[in-house]
Amino acid sequence: MEVPTVPLQPVTDDGWTLDESVESDIDQLMKWFPDTASIDIWGGPHFRHPFTRHSFSEDLYWGRMASFSLRDPAGAFAAFGQIYERIGCINLARLVANPAMRGQGVGRRLIEVLMTVGQSMFACPRFSLFVYRDNTPAYECYKSMGFVVTKYPGDVVLAEVCDYLTRPVGNLENANAS
Repeated sequence: MEVPTVPLQPVTDDGWTLDESVESDIDQLMKWFPDTASIDIWGGPHFRHPFTRHSFSEDLYWGRMASFSLRDPAGAFAAFGQIYERIGCINLARLVANPAMRGQGVGRRLIEVLMTVGQSMFACPRFSLFVYRDNTPAYECYKSMGFVVTKYPGDVVLAEVCDYLTRPVGNLENANAS
């Protein structure tokens, strides 16, 4: 997996900014996952816990996958997500909102700006992501943004507990109307 070399400008909306993540974000991000269950639902079963900074960086594919941090108007680290191309889709991965900011639309804002950036990085017709079926807040957020359950073209780890969701590239209004 190779991080695209497309030069990106920060995306700003109402004072919120999405920038490429910096190494110091890792230290704060690690605090958002206090136990095995929280890291598993976010990073998958191969993400080690307990973790060290070194193992966390390795499991995050730091430096090998495009990683982004969303900051609120005051500059606080509000959310994190990664983007890469997967089987012809712009795949959104490891999406997480700061626990202190959950339930305030931060996750939706993160996804919206990641989709904008993803379209500038990859020429793909669809977005994709995986979600645990019992992660109701995330599942509902994705559905409200036009993502639908799609059969994964091949075998997928954890198929018995996760769904593969996709939606067309384009604006939210068009996706929700289809």
